[in-house]
Amino acid sequence: MDRRLLEAAQTGNISFLHHLLAENHYILNTIALNSEQNPLHIASTAGHVEFVKEILRLKPSFAEEVNQDGFSPLHLASAIGHFEIVKELLKLNPKLCCLEGRNRWTALHYAASRGRVDIIREMLLACPESIEDVNVQKETALHVAVKNSQFEAIHFMVKRVREMKKDEIFNMKDELGNSILHLATWRKERQVVEWILDGYTGGANAIVELVNVVNQSGLTALDVLLIFPSEAGDREIEEILKAAGGRRARDMSLSSTPSFENNSTTITDLSADNLVEHFKFKRGRNSPSDARTALLVMAVLVATATFQAGLNPPGGVWQDTTLDGSPGNPSHDAGRSILGSYKSVKYLLFMLFNTIGFSVSIYVIAILISNFPFKWEFRVCIVAINFTYVTAITFMAPRNMWLPLIVFSIVFPFLVPHVFKLFVRLVKLLKRISEISGIQNHFNTVSELFWY
Repeated sequence: MDRRLLEAAQTGNISFLHHLLAENHYILNTIALNSEQNPLHIASTAGHVEFVKEILRLKPSFAEEVNQDGFSPLHLASAIGHFEIVKELLKLNPKLCCLEGRNRWTALHYAASRGRVDIIREMLLACPESIEDVNVQKETALHVAVKNSQFEAIHFMVKRVREMKKDEIFNMKDELGNSILHLATWRKERQVVEWILDGYTGGANAIVELVNVVNQSGLTALDVLLIFPSEAGDREIEEILKAAGGRRARDMSLSSTPSFENNSTTITDLSADNLVEHFKFKRGRNSPSDARTALLVMAVLVATATFQAGLNPPGGVWQDTTLDGSPGNPSHDAGRSILGSYKSVKYLLFMLFNTIGFSVSIYVIAILISNFPFKWEFRVCIVAINFTYVTAITFMAPRNMWLPLIVFSIVFPFLVPHVFKLFVRLVKLLKRISEISGIQNHFNTVSELFWY
């Protein structure tokens, strides 16, 4: 980097910056060719807000660059605590929160490790999903805050997670299988244990599941607490964990192999409590690869069922050709739908909704196999299947239904991504309306049915 530009960034001298630009209009463009960092890194470290604003105006792409140490400008400002600079960077692009640096640390990880509550608040307002980002050790910002005993930051993030209805984040494990409850009990942080367990939503089963998560060493939070010699405060933490249903792993292993006579009682008790909640997908407990596999299986089943329904409509097809029809036996050609001959509108509605199911399932399959090897070969197969489906349903349809069926079955697959985006916006709008009208609890139940 030009020594004079370095000096301008270190001192925050905007006038000098403009003077250098007047001498060389391309001075900012040449930095990427011969420098390991840009002026925005330096100004963000020094805390020169106005200089940062000017650089962002002149060269906004600098905000996404990572220097030789693995830090973006947002990483540096978050770690040091320059709140105003963080606000300016997030104003430019909220997704900078998810930008990964060395060891996949995000700016939120650095802010959490140093307890920058104001910066954490700003990031979660700009990009709520960043609370789920993990580093190379699979640690969330909550893991990092607990490991660094940043209690104010922990308290704020726990409350924020609750407000966002994302309690499954408490179940997320690091590379050693430790949840934040494992870390809190290991560090004897009674406050953190209370914050996590107090107000935990999802019912009694969910709390018991959280408190009895087992890490890679086969230890629950209670095991981690009791495996070391007793210290002051251990008794209180032990009572809190046991009151929430906490148990030692060896006790669970004994009770998890009941006799055949007790099996029916266990299943009955589970269904009585909340069987739906027990089998619901939860981040941290269920891996994304398992969820992806399940989605792929369901999409294939739906595609198969709707394809078969398109080829074999209700009532079957005519086996003969009759040109002179009667009220009880309308004119028809062999291979045409019987339902379409008698009730053409019902046939049209059946095929429209069947096509919606088929197109959406094919779209989901296309997304899930997007990074597969031979993905282009798979896409050729998908196009071929769509062509055969359209050909089949239009061949069996009454002649007056050909045009609407062809148009819909060809156009709708291209509209599926836009329909999904519209649906997401509609759900967000309904959620906002429900919050205003005071029916938040009812809406949460409905939205869970949509998303899960």
